[in-house]
Parts: sequence; C-alpha cells; structure tokens
Amino acid sequence: MAHVKIDAGTYTGEIRPLHGTVNGPVANHDGSGGTVADFIEMGIPYVRLHDSSFFANYGGEHTVDISGIFPNFDRDTDDTDAYDFFYTDSYVKRCLGTGAKIFYRLGQRIEPHPKKYHVHPPKDFHKWARICEHIIRHLNEGWNDGFNYGIEYWEIWNEPDNVPACWTGTPEQFYDMFEISAKHLKSCFPHLKIGGPAFAEWSVDNGEIERFLNEMKRREVPIDFLSWHTYSRELDDFKRRSREVRRLLDTCGYPEAESIVDEWNYLINWKDGLQASRVRIMTMEGAAMVSALLCIAEDLPIDKMMYYDARPCGFCGLFKAFTYERYKSFYAFSMFNKVCGEGHRIKAESDDGDVYVLAAKGKKCNGTVTYYTFDEAAEKKQITLDIGAPAKLYLLDKEHDAEYLGEYPASCEITLEPNSVLYFETKE
Repeated sequence: MAHVKIDAGTYTGEIRPLHGTVNGPVANHDGSGGTVADFIEMGIPYVRLHDSSFFANYGGEHTVDISGIFPNFDRDTDDTDAYDFFYTDSYVKRCLGTGAKIFYRLGQRIEPHPKKYHVHPPKDFHKWARICEHIIRHLNEGWNDGFNYGIEYWEIWNEPDNVPACWTGTPEQFYDMFEISAKHLKSCFPHLKIGGPAFAEWSVDNGEIERFLNEMKRREVPIDFLSWHTYSRELDDFKRRSREVRRLLDTCGYPEAESIVDEWNYLINWKDGLQASRVRIMTMEGAAMVSALLCIAEDLPIDKMMYYDARPCGFCGLFKAFTYERYKSFYAFSMFNKVCGEGHRIKAESDDGDVYVLAAKGKKCNGTVTYYTFDEAAEKKQITLDIGAPAKLYLLDKEHDAEYLGEYPASCEITLEPNSVLYFETKE
C-alpha cells in the first residue's frame, strides 16, 4: 500500500509551467477545426518551432526552416522578395492564438535519410546570421510586411552533434557558425534571448556540452540559454542530466544561462527498442511517464521543457495522425495544466517510489497522483489518499479518459492499475 499525503497549509513555491511542446496546433487553412481547442485546454506555455516542415498542414517545406523562408542562398539578404514568409506567418499566428509563446529554432529540420539537402554548413556564416536577423525583424519589428510579436527565444540550430542527420560539418565549423551567429544576433537584439544549440542527450554524457561551453567562453560568445534533449523511460536519466547541465553552465562561465530541455519523450532505446517505444508513447505507459516527469521536473534545475512532438507523427502521444483524436498523454497535459493554473505549490508526499504526486492551492486545492512503471510484472496498488478535505476524483487509465469517479472523503483508499493518473480537486 502507498500513502499519499497533501498538506494544503504548507506552501513550497510556485508551480512552473514546464509543459511546452515542440510544434503547435493543426487546423484548417481558415483556422477552424484541428487541435486548436485542445491546445487551449492544455494551456501550452511555449511552442518550439522545429521539424515543422515535415508536416503539410503547417506549410510543409515552406515553413520555419531557413531553406524554406530564404530558398536561394545566393540572393541579397536585404531583398524583401528573397523571403517567403507566407506559411510561417500563418503557423506562428495559429500558435500564438492559443495563448502559447513561440520558441523559434533558426536552422533546419532533421534529415535522417541517406541524402542530405540543407543540414550542411552554410556557405557563408555571416550571411546566414543576417538571414536570421531578418527573420527576427520580420516577426518582431514589422520588417517586410511583418509583425510585432515580441518573440523572446531564438535558438541557433538543432543537434549539431547528431552527425550527419542534423549537421554534416565538423564540430569546429559549428563552433565558428554559432559564434558568428550568436554575436551578430545579440548585437542586433540585446534584449532577446539567443542560445542553443539543442544538443542530443549523448552530449551530456560524452563531454561534448562541456567542450562546447568551454570553447564558447574562450571566444567570449554570449549564451542566454543552453538547450538539450533527453529521450528515456528512466526518470533518473532526466534527473542526472539536468543536474549535470546546470553544473556545466555554472562552472564553465554561464551561471545566468537557462537550461532548457526542448525535446523529451518516452524511449526504451534508439535501436531494438525504437518501434516498441513508438507504440508505448501512444498508450498509458507513455502518458504516465509524461505525468510523472512533469511532477518531478518541478524540483529539477530546468527552466523550460518542450515535449516532442505535438505534430501528429510517430513520436506524438497527444493526437492521432489524420483524425487528430486524443491519445492518453493529452489528458496528462490537461491535468497538469489544471494544477499549474492554481499557481501555489503545496507540500505533497508519497512513500512509494513508483507513485508521484504534485499538488497546488489557489482558489481550490488540486493535484495529480501518478503510478508510473515500465515493469511488465507490476501489479495494482492500493493507495491511501490524505487530501485534508473532501475532493472530486478523476481517473486516467486504460479504460478512462480523465473520467469523473465521484466525490471522496478527505481521507480515502483507491486502487490504481499500473500506469494510471488520478486528478483530485477540492471545492473552492
């Protein structure tokens, strides 16, 4: 038996909105239908624009990537006709319309197939930086029939350590490009946050992040945030890597820089476990992992997180491809958003290592209790809930999609299947 105790009288800080996503809502071209209402319900705080050009509904090849916006690299960067912002503008507007903020990746989508088109080092790093400058001016300063969105976060490239899928050059070439781009953009926009480069998880473990930071410090490159990725079903991997990245930022001379996990999801491994991972992402195992990680991340040295991917694809646990029906993780995000909406985090404890709890108090007291495990032999757990006041309970599991169970007394017992999420809410 597990015991969960909520102490509504002890505040422990604020709930941080860590439930960002990579990519935003799907919609018809007139803005109707799709997943716009779902994004509003989930209360997504940040949408990272990356791999957007894979998806026809966003605008396909003409969306977000440098190669789609500025298709002919030989043209003059000041020539307004050299840019094609049509689909990017539409997509950004749709994302912002849900209440989310934009986290814009400057660069290219991954190219995992044998032939590479746009992940080569640009022919001219200085020119590439000026193209990025004009994209920022278009979205933030009205340049070229643009907007004044005030997008704050601008990320240089994605996974330069993922060779050759994301970068065909050398590390030294990337260091040069990052230096030139970061210095140029920061000189143009000192009020914005410029960073990157969205390292894959192995670079936390193999020393590449440390080498990058030391080299950037030697070159006196400004870095407002370091972004990195982790795919795993082991929550300890997120704990270990987040602490190591924070340590590296502090010791390598960037103590003020944010640590941002802008790709994460459930994963067994990248080899023989990949197909099974894709399946489980869409099940309660993936959803329970989402709920558990969002719970523990509140105590980790992470400033922002973005789940990969909200684009209906092989790594999307939110929406089914083509029909956009909700998968289980959608409800995990929605439940977390309700807790986040109360603002003030309160003391919540579990005496079971597989049961994770997060609670908040604003007008009412609410929270989530998550039983997460990837042990195939795991059994049901009987859980004693000590909430301190009568509460309404809602259940997310294989058979229930955040369905109302009823009103329960202040202290009660409930049995959860492996990989289940319970949401509780007291009266106002």
